[in-house]
Amino acid sequence: MIIVENGSTDDSGEVLTHLAPYFPFLKIVHLKENRGYGFGIISGLKEAEGEFLAWTHADLQTDPGDTLKALEIIESRGDARNIFVKGARRGRPLADNIFTFGMSAFETIYLGVTLWDINAQPNVFHRSFFARWENPPNDFSLDLYAFYMARKLHLSVIRFPVVFPGRRHGHSTWNTGLPAKWKFIKRTFDFSVRLKHDIKHGIHSSQDKHN
Repeated sequence: MIIVENGSTDDSGEVLTHLAPYFPFLKIVHLKENRGYGFGIISGLKEAEGEFLAWTHADLQTDPGDTLKALEIIESRGDARNIFVKGARRGRPLADNIFTFGMSAFETIYLGVTLWDINAQPNVFHRSFFARWENPPNDFSLDLYAFYMARKLHLSVIRFPVVFPGRRHGHSTWNTGLPAKWKFIKRTFDFSVRLKHDIKHGIHSSQDKHN
């Protein structure tokens, strides 16, 4: 298991360094500065050595055990190289579901592939899929990028239900109200425009290399 300490400004780095020797399966990646959600995840994926890669949130709002469920799914289905397993959130507030519906409908229509509940966790896939990524984003658009790539490369996308309850501890650092949601929408839209006009060429080149 890899934990990315993504340029935290509290004592997270010191706590992780202290605890790591007690858990031989644990690897800590320390980043000096927070260059974005996506950059942190990509930094962790680059350190992974297994056949299958995955990521999920570390705030425990999603059950870490969901990643193991996803791994069981991908190992039980045909050619794992062509499978992308992703959670589908349940138990969310109505307002969040409405927001997700709107964003999913927009991305599906604009990008021309079916994309639903884009930011659901976990994401599990064969490392060969990660090797085909080209210029992935460093911000919250990474979930959209990975999902879109899985669709465009014709991977079999398997969704399974995951519980997404309210937070028991702490609070969201971005989902703080309508202004924050609007900022998220604008940022996602800007990336979608770049994805449609620029990344598609890279995907086609990648497909040609692998065919």
